[in-house]
Amino acid sequence: MLNITEPAACEKPCNCKVRHENTKLIVLTGGPGAGKTAVLEIIRKQLCGHVVILPEAASIVFGGGFWRLRSVSAIKAAQRAILHIQQECEALVIGEHQWALGLCDRGLLDGLAYWPGEREEFWRAAGTDLQTEYGRYHAVIHLRTPGDNFGYNHDNPLRTESVLQAQLIDHRISQLWSGHPRYYTVESAADFLTKAQRAIDIITLHIPDCCSSRSAREGA
Repeated sequence: MLNITEPAACEKPCNCKVRHENTKLIVLTGGPGAGKTAVLEIIRKQLCGHVVILPEAASIVFGGGFWRLRSVSAIKAAQRAILHIQQECEALVIGEHQWALGLCDRGLLDGLAYWPGEREEFWRAAGTDLQTEYGRYHAVIHLRTPGDNFGYNHDNPLRTESVLQAQLIDHRISQLWSGHPRYYTVESAADFLTKAQRAIDIITLHIPDCCSSRSAREGA
């Protein structure tokens, strides 16, 4: 997983001297096992330092020891913790004015796919609403969760869902995000690198010209 103690800016150098006052947030989402972490790791090596990768809030919460109980009250408590960490991570990246793009390992709406109560209760906890969240993110890239035929696995120790549960969550995520004006889907493929490259190609469309022209010259 990505180091969550320091900003995970992408690694390629960039001579672009533009001060990026208005950081655009792009969500990389999908159900469990969709390959978000792997794609972001590839992106980190290919794009320039004006692109930063935000950590997954759920990994911070559960990896840090937050109780993962099955009761409704416990699930709601965990999701509230996740959404507030998500909000603060995004606010930090925007407030630093260092990066052109912030790539979010999930967005705030993902929490609603896991929420066990009424949507209105979630919105009250988040202090926001659907249209506000659509406006927060410049684009949404949905990596679809694979089935057994495309290699769904439990390599991530924080992943507890079965294939069917993962696909149901993936469907809910699709319903939540599909109304976004820049919503892209990336289907699973027999070769994961094909799937990853499709996502990278979409992200590259939204890199500022001053950075993307350099990436093109270097073959990123």
